[in-house]
Amino acid sequence: MADPKGFLKVGREVAQRRPVEERVHDWNEVYPGGMGRSLLPIITEQAGRCMDCGIPFCHQGCPLGNIIPEWNDLVWRDDWEGAIDRLHATNNFPEFTGRLCPAPCETACVLGINQDPVTIKNVEVSIIDKAWESGFVRPQPPEWLSGRTVAVIGSGPAGLAAAQQLTRAGHTVAVYERADKVGGLLRYGIPEFKMEKKHLDRRVEQMKREGTVFRAGVDVGGEDLTGDSLRERYDAVVLAMGSTVARDLPVPGRELGGIHQAMDFLPQANRVALGESVQGQIRADGKHVVIIGGGDTGADCLGTSTRQGAASITQLEIMPEPPTERPAGQPWPTYPMTFKVSSAHEEAGERVYAVSTQEFLGDEDGNVRALRLVDVVFEGGKLTEIEGTEREIPAELVLFAMGFVGPEKPGLVEQLGVDLDARGNVARDGSYMSSLPGVFVAGDAGRGQSLIVWAIAEGRAAAAAVDTFLTGSTTLPAPIPPTARPLVV
Repeated sequence: MADPKGFLKVGREVAQRRPVEERVHDWNEVYPGGMGRSLLPIITEQAGRCMDCGIPFCHQGCPLGNIIPEWNDLVWRDDWEGAIDRLHATNNFPEFTGRLCPAPCETACVLGINQDPVTIKNVEVSIIDKAWESGFVRPQPPEWLSGRTVAVIGSGPAGLAAAQQLTRAGHTVAVYERADKVGGLLRYGIPEFKMEKKHLDRRVEQMKREGTVFRAGVDVGGEDLTGDSLRERYDAVVLAMGSTVARDLPVPGRELGGIHQAMDFLPQANRVALGESVQGQIRADGKHVVIIGGGDTGADCLGTSTRQGAASITQLEIMPEPPTERPAGQPWPTYPMTFKVSSAHEEAGERVYAVSTQEFLGDEDGNVRALRLVDVVFEGGKLTEIEGTEREIPAELVLFAMGFVGPEKPGLVEQLGVDLDARGNVARDGSYMSSLPGVFVAGDAGRGQSLIVWAIAEGRAAAAAVDTFLTGSTTLPAPIPPTARPLVV
């Protein structure tokens, strides 16, 4: 145990963000000097708040099974190299999860039963950021090659995790990405102010030095490489292309100009923030922006619109406003649905709950000018509109951030002919294998839209299954079964 009285002496303290008036004028991370660096002055004491409880429920809360009490203790003892060793034992990319994961481990922390939980996420990101600065993160190329080849389709967190594990096991791995650069949503879906892409780039460089081959700009399932050719060329295939079919809102006026999916808007903004030029970019400058969807993607749209100079921003959510405290029906250690304030919500915008969009209203040029809303209530599991609450709000740019409904079917999925489950995801068995022998599925393509921490966990587990398929056994860890469901979606 780190400090036996730490949780009694020290209160919870988290990283302080840069002032709003400063950060809204740039695209850098909202934490001064990077999240991990800004935490270092306080993080040793925060790690000492860990109680080393008899049953660490933080393990249960984390899909990766991170050995949290151990690396808390090592940080408190100033053994940063030991801490990153324990952290990397379960998590390939803690710099991603430490910035982007909603930290279900913290809501499962035993200290959180009657006090503020340990700042597990903050300790995690401090460990990895200090490890990079100190040279503790090194390539780990395999000692021998198996002679087996694996194709990983998709370079998001699930694909990267699977590829790194399989490369280190000695297989020859090629990662295919249809975008011009690898990273999936980590690169083009996550804004710079949440995670600067230097963190992604140095991981990709590490993987290249280990032997992983990256082939960006290749549309697998299209003219570049067919499903049949893929199976002929490789001994195994891992489908990790994510859940990319966005949920739509088919109400009157949907055809008007100025209405876009979030994933049409965010990637363009990310490219421009990184110095690229985007012709015909969707922009929020001087416009009344309405974001439909109250989750993280909606918050990303909000922060991006703020930095582009929107005249006003309204974020709509069909569900009622969640409580600030843990609801009675969501007891510890489950992940509670509570009111959260992201960095983007601190900066601008209005959030409106329990409303439904009835119609998009247009101007004489065929562009959206307003939304007609109505208040709603859920009664007996049914959504009911409240009479007399109809109203209009100005909207010159509407962004859909309502989630995703599964992987794209045309192209590779149809060419392979793999079975789908009842939710439209690629079906897989207890070893992550699809209905086709040698074709495995990891991440959102198989489980549906979920969290980055689940994607990495599934990538690691699928890699172990692939290694077993190719060699008859494996020494790779397999943290979770594919039937496990997320604590939060």
